[in-house]
Amino acid sequence: MSDMATYEEKPIINMQNVAVGYDGEDILTNVCLSLSAGSFTFVTGKSGAGKTTLLSMLYLMKKPSKGILNVFGNNINFTNRHNLALLRQKIGVVFQDFRLLDHLSVYDNIALPLRVRGMNEKEISRRVMELLKWIEMHKSVYKPCSTLSGGEKQRVAIARAVINRPDILFADEPTGSVDSEIAEKLMRLFVELNKVGTTVVIATHNEQLTSEYNFQRIELANGTAKLYPALRKI
Repeated sequence: MSDMATYEEKPIINMQNVAVGYDGEDILTNVCLSLSAGSFTFVTGKSGAGKTTLLSMLYLMKKPSKGILNVFGNNINFTNRHNLALLRQKIGVVFQDFRLLDHLSVYDNIALPLRVRGMNEKEISRRVMELLKWIEMHKSVYKPCSTLSGGEKQRVAIARAVINRPDILFADEPTGSVDSEIAEKLMRLFVELNKVGTTVVIATHNEQLTSEYNFQRIELANGTAKLYPALRKI
């Protein structure tokens, strides 16, 4: 069982009486939560409880309909589009539907965030190949993503999200399309990122995953959210 990472007390995400939803109907209401920089958090709840909705707000694609959301110390409701774009550069996201560029190769999909930053190709190649070996995709470097299986696409999506070494990583069901061996490797990657300071938030319905790793957990139910601390080892 993994220990919860040591982290600073300064909140990197803070929600006060937040409501969020679609088409005028709130899915989550009166959410009050605070996540510290460097923490590792699971988001759990039944299908339809609002896990994906919560994440879409936290990775700054949707603003709260009510309440206050602070990310990196910025009140999101009063942050303009330009500054939101700058904040998103510090965030990595693994989407449930992958959102890869299918016409590009595995390599080019993973390299894209680094190219946007203007990193030199030699360093890009080093980082991409290192990650490809870790996720066991190094034999598929130049395959178009359109030819990959669901599990392979999931691994590429995770590599693309972490290649930039983000301050916060959000992952929506990141182990849902892979076998148990690859799932374990991916979790070790998330844990290692967390150990070097990345705040990690993973939405999952996998109870085995949440019980195996000793991290705090947000449980969503009936439109509300409750934060359960990690169990301490005696």
